[in-house]
Amino acid sequence: MHQHPVALGDAIECLHANRRMPGGDREGEEALTRLRNGEPKLGDLVAGRHPALHRIRGDAARQYHDVHRDHGSPLSIRTIAAVTDMPVRHFIDVGTAATDHPSAADAIHTIDTGMAAQRELNAVYLIGSAEPCLVETGPGADGPVVLAALAALGIGALELAHIVVTHIHMDHAGGAGALLRRFPNATLWVHERGIPHIVDPTRLIASTARTYGEARMRAFYGETLPCPPDRVRSVADGDTITIGDRGLEVIFTPGHATHHVALQESSTGAMFTGEAIGSHLPWADCYRPALPPPEADLEAAIGSIARMRAHAPTRLLTSHYGVVADPAEGFARGEERMRAWAETVRARLVREPGTTIDALERELVVQARAEYEHDSALPFDIGRYDAIGSIRMNAEGLARYWRKRWEREASST
Repeated sequence: MHQHPVALGDAIECLHANRRMPGGDREGEEALTRLRNGEPKLGDLVAGRHPALHRIRGDAARQYHDVHRDHGSPLSIRTIAAVTDMPVRHFIDVGTAATDHPSAADAIHTIDTGMAAQRELNAVYLIGSAEPCLVETGPGADGPVVLAALAALGIGALELAHIVVTHIHMDHAGGAGALLRRFPNATLWVHERGIPHIVDPTRLIASTARTYGEARMRAFYGETLPCPPDRVRSVADGDTITIGDRGLEVIFTPGHATHHVALQESSTGAMFTGEAIGSHLPWADCYRPALPPPEADLEAAIGSIARMRAHAPTRLLTSHYGVVADPAEGFARGEERMRAWAETVRARLVREPGTTIDALERELVVQARAEYEHDSALPFDIGRYDAIGSIRMNAEGLARYWRKRWEREASST
């Protein structure tokens, strides 16, 4: 479904022409080679090895997959090996005090799931109310972290009333089945298109295993359990989920996935964006796209940003990662990065129609490095950068998007 179609012509023709450089493919290949060889290793910036970068930067930081149409994957196969040779929980401490889970808005707490042994990579949120609500679950592998956080925040086994997910990808909803077993009074809310794969995740699990291999998939995502159908409720655009004295308005936001929704909380105006603006990397004040195959749709993604903007949120609560205090800036920067990466892929495909995903990936690595270093004034840490929504998956998603678009345009003339 395409909402608010956007023409992509001369307006984005040269968005990143000035960032391309001779030898770009070579530079991208060198970065990918270092990643394959574990240098830099994903985890070089894990808490305990270096001070948190946002603390170093202080106030300088702005406040600011089918895999058979069932699955969107955050990591390419080359990245995941560097992360998951050991269980994730061996690498990162679990927060056990309420103060470990900072306030994101009034009575809304951020829970860092410690995904991929990293801080500030994957967030879920607890909304305090007469009917406590968890937004996102994280993957099954991060279940112990989420459970410890809920306990620290005073949520007992009989008290969690609602779980709402922005979409069904494993890093957002993979832990839902296990949490429903732990919290017997909770109801799971998910977009109507995602319900079949929440109730029976067989195809989702199988396709993920084919992509990563069984062992790596389980190490990274853990176990994805089915959700009892009688505990699952569907949502669609314009619905309101009542959570005690508060509510969540559902906003349909395709682009990343066709079952993606954003959620605006009634009492604060805060908006849970999932991956509808891509990823926000707070340690680097950097934004990056999240447009994986097979459902990546640039026009729909930009239309979704327009629809979210029209709701005038007071702040954005992103899944990857954290609070964006200035929604206008978050929307603008997220959209700019989507357009820029899409234009890079489009231009390469126009110049070389038979270009490979490997070549597109190399070019996007060079672009990602330039953007990251410009935004953060930090050296590019490709391992940490690539741990969510890998560069390669964006190359695949955008190449598929353009080729399918051109096919449609040709068939209609």
